Amino acid sequence: MADAPREAWITGIGIVSCLGEGADAHWQGLAERRIKVDAETFAPYLVHPLAPLDLDKQIPKKGDQRQMEPWQRIGTYAAGLALADAGVKGNAELLAHMDMIVAAGGGERDVAVDAAILTNKPKAANPEAFLNERLMSDLRPTLFLAQLSNLLAGNISIVHGVTGSSRTFMGEEAAGVDAVRIALARITAGQSELALVGGSHNGEREDLLLLYDAGGHMLRGDFRPVWERAKGMVLGSLGAFLVLEARGHAEARNAKPLARLSGVLSERSDRSAGAIPAALTRMWQRLVPPPVPAGIAVISGATGAQPASGEERAWLKTLPDVPVRATGSILGHGFEPQFAMNIALAALALGREKLFPAVDSSGVEREYEGPLERVAVTAVGHWRGEGIALIEAVT
Repeated sequence: MADAPREAWITGIGIVSCLGEGADAHWQGLAERRIKVDAETFAPYLVHPLAPLDLDKQIPKKGDQRQMEPWQRIGTYAAGLALADAGVKGNAELLAHMDMIVAAGGGERDVAVDAAILTNKPKAANPEAFLNERLMSDLRPTLFLAQLSNLLAGNISIVHGVTGSSRTFMGEEAAGVDAVRIALARITAGQSELALVGGSHNGEREDLLLLYDAGGHMLRGDFRPVWERAKGMVLGSLGAFLVLEARGHAEARNAKPLARLSGVLSERSDRSAGAIPAALTRMWQRLVPPPVPAGIAVISGATGAQPASGEERAWLKTLPDVPVRATGSILGHGFEPQFAMNIALAALALGREKLFPAVDSSGVEREYEGPLERVAVTAVGHWRGEGIALIEAVT
């Protein structure tokens, strides 16, 4: 008879956002319904800017800091926080067999190079030759118009000494879901004992805002919480990493669990009308078989982009007794790290045995003072990909 799947504990979290860094700053910000939005720097777009970080705390070498772009610094900093929270930072023996799975985008473009090429190419006698020359001479070897997505994992390995296996997933929200899903699957299957999983995103980028606006995805005008928007995302700068650990491995080193990651499922519907609710229902029924238990909440990664968020909202109406929170209303949307961030916030809520307050007047969210024993985290990508994780309290 095959052995039962092993439990996977969350033993450390590292999170940074507009609310600051770490568990306490985030819990306080959520409890106070603190919304920090910059409506001026990138007008007409809105952004949740990253709170100031003292990079020296987690990236002590100035040379390392200088060679990273903001998205790498955000992620490397958050990874350091997670390792410290789990009590493994600086432990060479543990870090040597710690696996790492990172969800990252294509990195940041060199906007100055882009601007110079666009300005001077029309003036060149031979535009094609000019473009080739500039691309060959102006772009660093680590750039492929943007940057290599695995640079974040490389920097975490260099700065923090995580030297087990390494994987990097690209693909926006779906990459974040699959990074956690694969980490969990490896632990429950006995292929991994200790893993660092998460990602980072710099939302304060002119090129990125323009890119998503071209697809009709950006919110303009006055800020509104996610469920109150007709449509549109507000990007946020986020870094989120989790330390996942096999229960036996954690117990052997006397590590305490923040929560148990009980399951992660992902789908990729065709996004026809009704496909998202159908996908969410399938995953929900596998993770939370009927009847719906008491003491469960949903933390949603809803983006505000349509029709995705509207379809998730329709699905949530089928769970009228389950309280809902969309963290994008406070943190903004961070694509790849959003799923890990919301799992971290779920672990915080379970540790405090209560749900943070609602930030919404549409009726989707309601206040909830009851018990909290488990949280389902949803991820419905702005364009593709759906996922749900189930996080449970360890008693």
